[in-house]
Amino acid sequence: MATYVLVPGAWHGGWCWARVAPLLRGRGHDVLTPTLTGLGDRAHLVSPLVGLDTHVEDVTAVLDYERCTDVMLVGHSYAGQVITGVASRRAALIRRLVYLDAFVPDHGDAAIELQPPEIAHHYRESVNEHGFGWLIPPRSLQVLGVNDTDDQEWLASRLVPHPFKTYTDGATVTDAAREVPAAFVECTDWMRVFAPFAARAAERGVPTRELHTGHEAMVTAPTALADALEELLELPRR
Repeated sequence: MATYVLVPGAWHGGWCWARVAPLLRGRGHDVLTPTLTGLGDRAHLVSPLVGLDTHVEDVTAVLDYERCTDVMLVGHSYAGQVITGVASRRAALIRRLVYLDAFVPDHGDAAIELQPPEIAHHYRESVNEHGFGWLIPPRSLQVLGVNDTDDQEWLASRLVPHPFKTYTDGATVTDAAREVPAAFVECTDWMRVFAPFAARAAERGVPTRELHTGHEAMVTAPTALADALEELLELPRR
């Protein structure tokens, strides 16, 4: 059995794993679903000062205070930046990093720079026009591949603007982090914005998997995602 720490991406909180966490717990695993500062039930803490290091510290503190070891550390989307930073601080506690349709940064990479130019332009424009210069408004759920109206309503009622500083701060990637075993799970039934990072992972010998669903796999394909996460647990560490 393992400890899964599931880290949400931009606009989301730990609530977004509500359909996956019970499946993993039902198979005997421990599951933690932290919410990052300024999001979800911690939205009241948002400020222009919340950056990538804030979110890295959020998850690092969870590992420390919960006395976690042998962790399957899963980061969705933006949270690829976060889990990489956590691995740079606590590599010895992590069994495997799992990038779920996520950024896979090199040292110094900022999330905004890792996006396709047209999407980065849209983000900057929406921050300036609708986010007071420091918040990223949530994106269209249909763009993210969520087509069921009930899923759209469930998500839309909980998503909140995301602090833009987290997208402009560069990632910290240490030698220790590079030694942590990793895996990549790509969601294929949408724009496939993260396909370049699946390719980057594969080029580095990282095991990759595909899920035939949109970007919000934890909502639209929870059983398939839980199956993939459990299968990755059984892979050799090297």
